[in-house]
Amino acid sequence: MRAALLIQRWYRQYVARLEMRRRCTWNIFQSIEYAGEQDQIKLYNFFGYLMDHFTPASSERNLISHIFRENNICRNVDWERYFCYKSIEVPKLYSGPHLSFPITCSNAAELVEAFKNKQQLHSRYVLQLLGETWRLLRILPNISQISTCHSKEITICGDLHGHLEDLLLVFYKNGLPSSEKPYVFNGDFVDRGKDSLEILLILFSFLLVYPNDVHLNRGNHEDHIVNLRYGFTKEVLGKYRLHGKKILKLLQKIFSWLPLATVIDNKVLVLHGGISDTTDLHLISRRKRQNRSGMTDSDLEDDDPTAKPVDSSRRRVHSLTHSSSTGTRHEVQRRSLQGLNNRVTCSVEEELKERRRQAGLSQSYGDLRNSLANSDSDPDSGELLESYGDEWKQIVDMLWSDPMPQDGCVPNEVRGGGCYWGPDVTEEVLRRHNLTLLIRSHECKQEGYEFCHNRRVLTIFSASNYYEVGSNRGAYIRMGPDLVPHFIQYQANRATRALTLRQSVGRTERSALRALREKLFAHKSDLISSFQEYDPENTGLISLGHWACAMEAVLRLGLPWRVLRTQLVGDTLDGMLDYHLWFRELSITEPNTEVSLLETMYKHHSNLETIFRIIDTDNSGLISFEEFRQTWKLLSSHLQTEISDEAISDLAVSIDFNKDGSIDINEFMEAFRLVGGDLLQNEGDPH
Repeated sequence: MRAALLIQRWYRQYVARLEMRRRCTWNIFQSIEYAGEQDQIKLYNFFGYLMDHFTPASSERNLISHIFRENNICRNVDWERYFCYKSIEVPKLYSGPHLSFPITCSNAAELVEAFKNKQQLHSRYVLQLLGETWRLLRILPNISQISTCHSKEITICGDLHGHLEDLLLVFYKNGLPSSEKPYVFNGDFVDRGKDSLEILLILFSFLLVYPNDVHLNRGNHEDHIVNLRYGFTKEVLGKYRLHGKKILKLLQKIFSWLPLATVIDNKVLVLHGGISDTTDLHLISRRKRQNRSGMTDSDLEDDDPTAKPVDSSRRRVHSLTHSSSTGTRHEVQRRSLQGLNNRVTCSVEEELKERRRQAGLSQSYGDLRNSLANSDSDPDSGELLESYGDEWKQIVDMLWSDPMPQDGCVPNEVRGGGCYWGPDVTEEVLRRHNLTLLIRSHECKQEGYEFCHNRRVLTIFSASNYYEVGSNRGAYIRMGPDLVPHFIQYQANRATRALTLRQSVGRTERSALRALREKLFAHKSDLISSFQEYDPENTGLISLGHWACAMEAVLRLGLPWRVLRTQLVGDTLDGMLDYHLWFRELSITEPNTEVSLLETMYKHHSNLETIFRIIDTDNSGLISFEEFRQTWKLLSSHLQTEISDEAISDLAVSIDFNKDGSIDINEFMEAFRLVGGDLLQNEGDPH
């Protein structure tokens, strides 16, 4: 008996230690992910600053202005010509799936099977499928209403993020979408994973077959600016080199018309991010959506003879990044929000301001209100624009917000967009709309789902192995007429199922620590400076407490550094850390007194790649030496650091591998990653 008790005690301690390691690993992954989202929004703010403050003729502003400019091709009858698939022939040697339109359930099932077998859909069918999807989305409401019945359950899936294997596993376990098996997919279909486009094509095909039984909510990643950073743009251009640009343009239109939420039986609200203390579903439902040219659907009907009739009560909300064109500030203020029937050619500056305001990236809500209040406008325009600002803020909150355990509603400074809302806000919003439950996604959960706010808020996440193989389970919900959620969890990777708990934790922990060491390398100059503040006599030694304080002050990841010390710090001398030796043990070369070009590149590689892809306007994957130089000038302006032209030129010449005077973006970024990997390859196994 004593031996059994000892074994039991030992085992409990062992499991507790593993759980603590797993939670630390999770915190590392999540903190790094959210820091990346903050960087993305800061970069977008910087672009906005350039557009606001640089002269119209400046090269810096010209480089990025096109991402905010209205795509004049993509409207009405011209839309048919630009995206026309009829001139694209399918060769006889093509062995992939064939689609017929109107698409059938057998077509959709064949598409699932083809993607399962790694086949690719021909670009003619891709454009035709996306075009039909856009036409359907135009007539859907902002908030979908669905109901259960005694004979069927509704299945709700969370973030998929390009993980096709997860979607295929859900279909295998639960069955394909049909009139008897309705689905709600809750946003973030794309980015991060390698099969985002395949997921979209599958979901859109079932949406076309079962428009009343398949519901797609928009997520914060259904946005082309976000796609530039997180991989979807690169994926599409890599798979469809000839027609990839058209496919991306059409997807931009589709994303801007996706519904924002779904309500089940008038009791359960399903949306991607969350709510705030100002959330008004009635306002969002009534909001007229406009296409990117600034016209309502009635205008489209007049101009496009092929357009389907649209119920005037079912108008759509603006895209966050692609809203209607606007004129000058005074023209904007004199327009009614109920109908923008005049086509106005806008300047890039004003359109940028409008889009940044709607995306929630350029200024705070308070700044927006102040700017509106201080502007010279018609007497009635202030009230209209304030209403417009309220709607914009609510849409951003629906896509970006996260719950918090404390009462209240505060800006979400961790992500940089949306808000944190507490249990009191949940109770009030649900009471006001006569709802019982809020289902949302947007956050990866270790078990695939998690309740909070007295079980009134439920997070569902369907991408298993999101951070690393074994890092988390995926899950989906089945809900019947009783509106009680039932969870099905899974692991899409077979190798994960064979791992023991210790092996799984060890594998994900090593991956997390590797990512954290990369952050240390990227910030080594700042870390050295911070350590030296605690070492005024230049002894090279600091206390572990000071080490932890300096780490958080520089990296701002909110991690338990004292707990992580055992994984990051080796031997110490009487509790004092030799930080120069510590950097050498981490295989991080001590920096020079000046910030090196390599360190700057490593620290901001995601921003650098985003700028590259923005500058590459023809999506060729190549940029000239001059564009490369201007990219670095943009980045150095954003970082407020000095990088000499000579250093930039030397770097450009060194990475022009075939000496043709241009730089391949993908090769450059891959070479950069290899450099970082070589510097960190000797990190070793902490266990």
